Amino acid sequence: MSKMKTHKGAKKRFKVSGSGKITRRSKNLNHFLEKKTSRRKRRLSGRTEISSTDAPRVKQMLSS
Repeated sequence: MSKMKTHKGAKKRFKVSGSGKITRRSKNLNHFLEKKTSRRKRRLSGRTEISSTDAPRVKQMLSS
C-alpha cells in the first residue's frame, strides 16, 4: 500500500507551531480594505489558532 500524501491545499494554508498548535491566517483582510480602520487591519494581520473541532481533520490532511 502506498504512503498517505499531504493535502497540498492544507499545506499552503496552515502551519504547525512548535507546541503542536495549528494556526491559520485571519479572514477579512483580502479586499474592501479602505473602509476598515487601521486598528482593525493590524489586529487581523497576525495568525490565529484554528478551532478545536477542525484540528483533527487538519492534522490528518497535514500528516504525510
